[in-house]
Amino acid sequence: MFAAMLDGWATQQSARFLKAGTIQARIDLVRRFARFTGQYPWQWQAQEVEEFISHLRSGPRPLMVSTARGYQNGLRLFMEYVTDARYSWPSVCQERFGTMPTQILHEWNTVVHTSEYEGNPGRRPLTYDEVQALLDAADARVEEIRARRRKGTVAAMRDAALLKTVYAFGLRRREAWGLDVVDLRRNPRAADYGTCGALFVRFGKSSRGGQPKRRTVLTVPEMDWVVPVLQQWVSEARPLLSPGSHAALWVTERRGRLSWRGINEAFEQARIDAGLPEVLDLHSLRHSYVTHLVEFGYPEKFVQDQVGHSYASTTAIYTGVSDEFRNRLVQQSLKQRHASLWKSQ
Repeated sequence: MFAAMLDGWATQQSARFLKAGTIQARIDLVRRFARFTGQYPWQWQAQEVEEFISHLRSGPRPLMVSTARGYQNGLRLFMEYVTDARYSWPSVCQERFGTMPTQILHEWNTVVHTSEYEGNPGRRPLTYDEVQALLDAADARVEEIRARRRKGTVAAMRDAALLKTVYAFGLRRREAWGLDVVDLRRNPRAADYGTCGALFVRFGKSSRGGQPKRRTVLTVPEMDWVVPVLQQWVSEARPLLSPGSHAALWVTERRGRLSWRGINEAFEQARIDAGLPEVLDLHSLRHSYVTHLVEFGYPEKFVQDQVGHSYASTTAIYTGVSDEFRNRLVQQSLKQRHASLWKSQ
């Protein structure tokens, strides 16, 4: 019966065009909860889910608030499915077991959404010096491998170019992973950049049940140092991996597309070599891009479009401008309002 419930729920979600990964993660969560309780859905009570979340919070790696909410939402959705009379599970369970499933999550035992950001407080944008240190470390690894005459020089060049591209265009991991060579585009307004005037992102974050969103990210002048990096990678380094007709921009020694794990490992290695805090991850480069565009003076709407956010509030969460930038704004405001009294230092 339990297996049939899970199969039916998976089918229902598939009909809504949810991603296979999302469906499987939810199924795995329900199975995990069932193993924890040692009971079936028609036996579950609110107390069980409260003990489950409390157990996960007390471990060596306590749940983040956002993760706990995700678990609670997943279990709530499953219980909504099995308690919905339109799917007949309540009547079937009543007939066979003399009881029926009930909703076990309610306003008294679920996380209240009180703030926009609920992730790790330590996650933040990298400073300009930290970005420079990270990218320098990636470049230094190329020279280190070359000096030792070991295999992996081209792969290290790829990793360095990849990290620079992620930062220079504010990409998500999946967006960087899905890039093909043909996604390097010209910008008629910036002819000097050649085929690196813009980046066509085809694997943006999708809305619920939708296809990946597409957008074109323009190369901004402050990041135009990435142009020769990409040109060198495409014309000189990438061919050394003998990719043949493979379309991927980031290819491996085995002539395949670089995996998500490979992208994470490229960042981790550079972070370790640069001596940066462990809390920083690949996505921190995207936060850095948003923050630095704001500090460069670009309008909020332009920044929002560049990174593919549907709402300006999301872009605001990503922004962590420096005290120096804020002080500069205050200084400019004082000069404008009190020009006769303000004396430049």
